[in-house]
Amino acid sequence: MSAAATMAKPGLAPVTRADVEDFLYAEAALLDEWRLSEWFALFAPGSVYEVPTAGAPDDADSAKALFYIADDYVRLRERVARLGKREAHAEFPRSRLRRMVSNVRILSASAGQLRAACNLVCYRAKNGKVDTYFGHALYKRVMLDMDLLYPGKVSILL
Repeated sequence: MSAAATMAKPGLAPVTRADVEDFLYAEAALLDEWRLSEWFALFAPGSVYEVPTAGAPDDADSAKALFYIADDYVRLRERVARLGKREAHAEFPRSRLRRMVSNVRILSASAGQLRAACNLVCYRAKNGKVDTYFGHALYKRVMLDMDLLYPGKVSILL
């Protein structure tokens, strides 16, 4: 989702932190289970998905700085389709994934828009090795709080 996600329709109760947590836990499960098409369906046209380089500031601009991933809606759709194919050699066979989401916060809510953030850890097991990615997410920008990305690539969706 872009920095703001739809909050509530007029006349409905406002979204609570528990609602946001439930959404983020469901999102994590979709990614861990490689249900990428269902995960992509959560995005609205015009959304972006970004992963700046490790240690980048929260306000880094993908037009001015290097990002590991800086996908607009169309590129994200193509990434999801590519990861679903056997030809995606970096992820065939697929990595085994497990995400932990915590410290969920609503940063702002107004005019039908919601800004949320959380901390996350993603464990990736592949070829007898476990990689750990950790950081925080400003929906939907994943900020890696690591000082080094090892082995130097991100072939999964965080």
